[in-house]
Amino acid sequence: MYKTKEELKKECRALGLPVSGSKEDLIYRLKTGEPTTIKTRVKSNTPTVITDDTLIEENIVCSQKHREYFVSKLGKGFSFKVSFQKWLKANAGKTYLDAVNAYKDIIKVKEKIDPQFEYNAYIKAFFSSCKGYTLSDAIRCWNFKKANSLHPVFDKSDLSVLEL
Repeated sequence: MYKTKEELKKECRALGLPVSGSKEDLIYRLKTGEPTTIKTRVKSNTPTVITDDTLIEENIVCSQKHREYFVSKLGKGFSFKVSFQKWLKANAGKTYLDAVNAYKDIIKVKEKIDPQFEYNAYIKAFFSSCKGYTLSDAIRCWNFKKANSLHPVFDKSDLSVLEL
């Protein structure tokens, strides 16, 4: 059953578990009863100058300096997509030119939406498919869908809840 982050926090509080961190952290705590999954912040090790031959650093933290490099190579349409950030973290030691080439392949693949963004994706899909409806209508459909689905994705059949 789908649960919001607030609902998960409420369950953690009831069990005396920490309520900080991501939705995934909360779900992990509820499943395992282990109180700690919080990640510690790693000091930035961003290179002073980034060139095509610069090696991707361990524990990369995407910064304005990184953005400037990628925009210079890929254009103003560049954005740090989650899948690209994951690629950067998994490929420390490769060059930034490798990253530019990987980005071109990564943007061709439709990204899987992480659970914390499902509401936004649902509402966006609702309005792109349905004209003349209100945000209240979209939220009613969302609430119905999340109560009946583990991973709520908009479908036109969801509009049936508005007829009730």
